Amino acid sequence: MSKSILDRLNYVIVLISEFAAAHHISAQQAYLYLRQFKGLDFVDEFYDVEHALSFDEVVEDLTIYCKRMGGALA
Repeated sequence: MSKSILDRLNYVIVLISEFAAAHHISAQQAYLYLRQFKGLDFVDEFYDVEHALSFDEVVEDLTIYCKRMGGALA
């Protein structure tokens, strides 16, 4: 596995954990939520921009994006 793929994977794992903590849900629930409401697709598409931001900012972005996609977490 290339370093860039491993870096992205590690980033997404930490981001899921941060999202879970921010919303007081388990990491598994966060993963399922982000997958269902296209948050993981968002991170993949905009990784170059998002990984330059703080985790708090990215969690906020994901929360807004997932809500637009039908999610209920606020």
